[in-house]
Formats: sequence, structure tokens, C-alpha cells
Amino acid sequence: MCSCCCPPAISALFYLWVRSGFSKGSVAGALTFFPPDPPLYKFERIGKNGEVLEDDDDDEKNDNNNNENDAEGDYYDDDDDDSDLGTFEIDTKSSHQTNNNNKNENEAERRRRQQQQAKREAHEQQQREAASQDPIVAMTERSNKLRIRAKRRARIDSADAANGVTYRFIHDSSVLGDLPAFNGTITPVKIGPQKRTGTYVAALLYKLPPEECNESTKTILYSHGNATDVGAMAGLQCLIAKNVKCHVLVYDYSGYGESGGIPMEKNTYRDVKMVYEWVVKNVTKHEHNVILYGQSVGSGPSCYLASQRSNVGGLILHSPFTSGMRVLTPSRALACLDIFPNIDRIKKVKCPVFILHGMKDVEVPCQHGKALQMAVPEDCRREPWWVPDKGHNDIVDGPGVVEYVQWLNHCVRSLDDD
Repeated sequence: MCSCCCPPAISALFYLWVRSGFSKGSVAGALTFFPPDPPLYKFERIGKNGEVLEDDDDDEKNDNNNNENDAEGDYYDDDDDDSDLGTFEIDTKSSHQTNNNNKNENEAERRRRQQQQAKREAHEQQQREAASQDPIVAMTERSNKLRIRAKRRARIDSADAANGVTYRFIHDSSVLGDLPAFNGTITPVKIGPQKRTGTYVAALLYKLPPEECNESTKTILYSHGNATDVGAMAGLQCLIAKNVKCHVLVYDYSGYGESGGIPMEKNTYRDVKMVYEWVVKNVTKHEHNVILYGQSVGSGPSCYLASQRSNVGGLILHSPFTSGMRVLTPSRALACLDIFPNIDRIKKVKCPVFILHGMKDVEVPCQHGKALQMAVPEDCRREPWWVPDKGHNDIVDGPGVVEYVQWLNHCVRSLDDD
């Protein structure tokens, strides 16, 4: 493939495909996943004695100094091996000295770090300038950055788990504003490690106060959309937990926010599977009290899990697609690169399915939601909500949030009658 006959973006994708060992997941991941950078929240690390732990700059320095070959080929990108994604069983048992010399050395170390930081920033600026001219450089740089980040995050999360570190959730109020009032608890957790990749997944558990709970209280396992994270979703989750009277567990996919790993299709399956096991083990105790909720790209892991688990309580799909490639084109010429085949998996679910979709959605047209509705087994099909005058991301905006909460309340309450 040469630049004289191929558009630069196509050449870049082909280069990434070859460089990744012909991994479909690497190409699909480059096209599909766009984590907010920087994240819209932080998990502040708290030591055993309640002290705030600072992030170690040495970790970032050492990782950024790794050469390109060291960033390639680690297990996060082994997209062809899905042996760990078969059926699974759930265990429901709950888991639950400074002196003057040191000061001088610290000052010298501080200067050394500042000098190396300046060099890194200059190098990164050169890379950004090169990437703006060459899509191959841009894609390669993004891929390497994600690998380096994954290695650093895995090292920190593993050490934190061993040392009993806990977390404090800090959302970006300068961008998102204050959170709505919620009289329950919001608990940040790192769930893991994932057996194959060693990844820990960042999640927030919005839990009702005990006096508002009973044996049938539901937990919504929320798989969010693409260019967002658990920080940006915090306001909506507070409203859902408070007004629908359920617990909510929202998590970040691998490579998003404070989660480790690399954003790839099969990693999202590993993520949702691990989080689901954690929810059943630590929150609901019964699978039938878990409701899977998938928004946009989150419909992929949600449909995957619903097709695997016959005892799940329900499935809610918010602006879903029939499959990843079908969003780009109805042609099946590129079916070999397709991801998230929701249209096939939805036929295998055994729980009630509720679908909502904006009728003016131009990113994922409403026809996707309607096609999925028709593919749901008849005994699992529930009344959909085709939302007039709404698009892909604005169904819960403004006054629309009131109608949304009413609809969601109806869905959750109806499960008690099934």
C-alpha cells in the first residue's frame, strides 16, 4: 500500500493493522474508543493511616523513557485470544528519616526531575507537531501512549491493592459543576485484577442508605458512552440512584479515566464481566437484582453479558447500535473489522429488554434501535421509548431528564412484576 494511491488515514490504519500483528482489535480500537484526556475526575489515593498519597513522578518518567519497542507487543493487545471470555460461575460469598544531607539530595533530585520533565515536554511537542502532519505518526504515538499508560497504571494499582490503599472521588467541578444532592454514599473502588491482563477497573458505587433498601432493591450496572468517563456521568448517576431508588455501579472501560489497560473491544467484555461478578458478590447477592444498562458504545459489553447470563434481571439499551461497523456503513464489505455484534447477541438474551433512542439521532440513527427491538425474543421484548426531538447525547438534558427518570422508574418497577 503506497501513499500515492491511498488516503493518509487508510494508510495509517493499514500500518497499524500490520504493526499490531494483524489484530482486528487494534484497528477497531483506534476507530472506536476516545477516552477524555485529561479525565474529568480523579481517584485521590489514601493510605492506611488516612494520609493522602502523592503520585510518584518517577513512575511516569521511567515509563515515558521506555523506547517504542518496549511499548509494543504486551499482553494488553492480544485480541485474538479470548479463552477467558467463556461462560463463568459467580461465588456470592462477600470479599470484602530526614537530615541535611537528605535535604540536599532531595533538592538535587528535584532539579534533575525538572530538567527531565522539560526534555519530555519538548519531545512531546515535537511529536504533536509531527502527528499533525502525518496520520501514521499520530496513530502510532497514540498507541504507544496508551501502552505506556497501561503499564504504569498496572504497577500502581497492583501496589495499591497490596498496601490496602483506598480512594477518594474528586470530580472536575470546574467543568461539570456541583453534583446533585444524594443522601446515600458514593464509594470509589478499583475492581480487579482481571485474571488475564492484570488490569484494575475504576468504578463508582452509588448506594442507597440502608433504610431505603430491601431484598428486591435493584442495582444498575451502567456501561457509559464513548467520549466520557465516570466523572462526567456522576451527576446523572446521582439522579438515577436517588429518584429510581436503586444502587448504581458505573465503571470506566480499560484505558479510560483511572482504569488500567488499553481500550479494546475484548477488554470491554473482560471489564463488564469482572465488574458484574463484583456487583453480585458485594452488592446484590443475586443476579436477578442486577440491571445491565448500556449507553451507545456501552450497548456492546451490555449485550455481550446479557447473552451470557440467563439470570440477569434486565437489560436497558440507550441509543444502541446494531454493530460497530454498521454505524459507518450498511455494507458488509468490512465485516471482518466489525465489533460489538449486538444484532446477533440480542437474540440470545433471556431477560426483559427496554430500548430508548432519540428519533433525531444522527450519530447512531434510530433505525439501529428499532432493528434491535425487532430482534429481541418476543417474550423478552418490552415497550420501547422512541424519544421525539432528541438526538444521541441529549435525551437527559434539561427538562427531558424528568421524563427520562419517570420512564426508567417504570422499567425498574415493572421487573418486580415479571
